Amino acid sequence: MGYCFGGGVVLELARSGAEIAGVVGFHANLDTPNQDDARNIKGKVLVLHGADDPLVPTDQVLAFQDEMRKAKIDWQMVFYGGAVHGFTMPETGTDPTKPVAYNEKADQRSWQAMKAFFGEVFK
Repeated sequence: MGYCFGGGVVLELARSGAEIAGVVGFHANLDTPNQDDARNIKGKVLVLHGADDPLVPTDQVLAFQDEMRKAKIDWQMVFYGGAVHGFTMPETGTDPTKPVAYNEKADQRSWQAMKAFFGEVFK
């Protein structure tokens, strides 16, 4: 699992073909140098994303979704309304008009989504 840049790193780890059961990215960078690498993913993918994240543009979100579909990956993407980038980071303040801001509901809900995902992946 990873947050922001770390979320992008775990997605790239999955794209590398690593023998892993699954990855989780919280407000992750979704872009990749080579979308064809998604066919190497062996595990499941969960992305937890702020629906109003200005740092990960809509075209990047759509490209990621297309990449997962084309590679026929077992993936999920959960969007949190009113949440921007860094929604799990209390130290960023709570002003959603800023590009990075904490959102308590999104933080709690995303943690529960990750726990449910891990429950499925690591039965």
